[in-house]
Amino acid sequence: MEGEGGPEDKAAHAAYLEQGRWLFAQACDFLLGVVSMKQLPPMDLPEVAFAGRSNVGKSSLVNALTGRKTLARTSNTPGRTKELNYFRLGPHTESGEGPALYLVDLPGYGYARETKTRVEAWTDLVMSYLQGRANLHRVILLIDSRHGVKPNDREVMSLLDKAAVSYLAVLTKTDKLKPSELKKVVEATAAELKKHPAAHPEVIATSSVTKDGIAELRAHITALVPDLDMGSALAER
Repeated sequence: MEGEGGPEDKAAHAAYLEQGRWLFAQACDFLLGVVSMKQLPPMDLPEVAFAGRSNVGKSSLVNALTGRKTLARTSNTPGRTKELNYFRLGPHTESGEGPALYLVDLPGYGYARETKTRVEAWTDLVMSYLQGRANLHRVILLIDSRHGVKPNDREVMSLLDKAAVSYLAVLTKTDKLKPSELKKVVEATAAELKKHPAAHPEVIATSSVTKDGIAELRAHITALVPDLDMGSALAER
């Protein structure tokens, strides 16, 4: 959603960003780590999953989105996460209801030291997850802006296309690039997305260091929550 145009457009964009800021300022609790489909929680909330290469900066981005330094643990060892990590984002209300969603941290892919067996296990786990979650509203596919779309990113895009799961491309670590370099990466990524039927046309450029793009990504995710009513949730607290 663009913030350009007249006063009404700017007001609408400000409200759009505020909803994202509000939801991501709520409690975000770790629920469980899933290693098999039998462990998945009930499909009672909309779900947004994060996927990306093992060293794409996924944990840092999730921490930046939620404003917490330790929600998703960062690691010096790429490929460390081997399970689907579930978090519940939303206010705690007396009725137990209110605007909320599951954030799902998927295992990283593309780590050079992975064996063929481990790669196949990742594909089987993630594909089973993608095909079996009717409440999965979007996958946030993270791409390192320094390298652009790599072959294994394209493989995952094709996997998401096959599963008919909508995904949004988000560039990470953009603070490492000059504006002219970033512009080229954004354009190249957008051109790649046109080849994939399940891809959302927008590209969001982010940095967990400078916080560029964080407000826009929060708002994009929050817009996936149906009937968001901040006032009602606050009244119950």
